Amino acid sequence: MSEGGGGQGQPLILTGLLPKDMHGWATALRDRYFPPERNYLEAHVTLFHAIPAQCEAELCDLLKRLAGEFAPPQARLIGLMSLGGGTALKLESEQMLTLRDGIAEHFRGMLTKQDQGRPRLHATIQNKVTSTEAKAAQAELEDTVQERSFAFRGFGLHRYRGGPWEHVRDFVFRGREKA
Repeated sequence: MSEGGGGQGQPLILTGLLPKDMHGWATALRDRYFPPERNYLEAHVTLFHAIPAQCEAELCDLLKRLAGEFAPPQARLIGLMSLGGGTALKLESEQMLTLRDGIAEHFRGMLTKQDQGRPRLHATIQNKVTSTEAKAAQAELEDTVQERSFAFRGFGLHRYRGGPWEHVRDFVFRGREKA
């Protein structure tokens, strides 16, 4: 994709914001297990990989409304997830997925094939390693990753930069309704 107007043509990535303590812990795991030459990002939960850049203003309006109306979506860390050549923290949140479904419906016809489907929620802590390295990390972490409940803090909006992401804005949940 060509980059226009200071990166304004680059696709947008939407994430779910983990609680600060969980984010710090997951980022530390990522720093430990992710190949350093490929580790451009902190821990994150990707909801959409490539929303078209021209949707930015409309998306910001929608996210601002959702964050104002809805309480933080309840979620659970349920363990580890194998990515074949990597490892992730496996998460569940029907409330966050319901909000995501609404965003997907709003932008129907504008989303990539990948973003049209419902994701398996996770925070990647290791990727692009051999399956042997991934299995070793999973064995090492198996007894240390404990199930826990948490609530997503909000949405994080980013612009793709060919590796690193440019943070655009966070939308923190402050409403009362449940998704």
